[in-house]
Amino acid sequence: MADQRDTADRFLPRFDAAGLVTAIVTDASTGVLLMVAHMNADAIERTQATGKAHFWSRSRSALWRKGETSGNELTLVEMRVDCDQDAVLLRVRPAGPACHTGRRSCFYRRVEADGSLVFLDDDAHS
Repeated sequence: MADQRDTADRFLPRFDAAGLVTAIVTDASTGVLLMVAHMNADAIERTQATGKAHFWSRSRSALWRKGETSGNELTLVEMRVDCDQDAVLLRVRPAGPACHTGRRSCFYRRVEADGSLVFLDDDAHS
């Protein structure tokens, strides 16, 4: 059954029980997946107001702006929402690596069928 969010022309985020939506972050110029995080209403509002990506840290229970300590900010180019508005896509211009490890992307390892991890050459440590 279709929900009003499926065809709405208004942004009506469907937050989960914790008040969060999943945020997928990609590089606007290359399309590379940089990271996945979570946003609450405040993070969405601050991202839209400042043009800098803000997220909700589930581990710290706190709002944070990407790059506030590292300087590796994510400047918003475009925000999209999925069909039922429970996930957002942030297309950004990164000012340095997106991953706290210093890598361009948080997705720098491939999972093999045997459970081992292979580090990808195309996303080496900066």
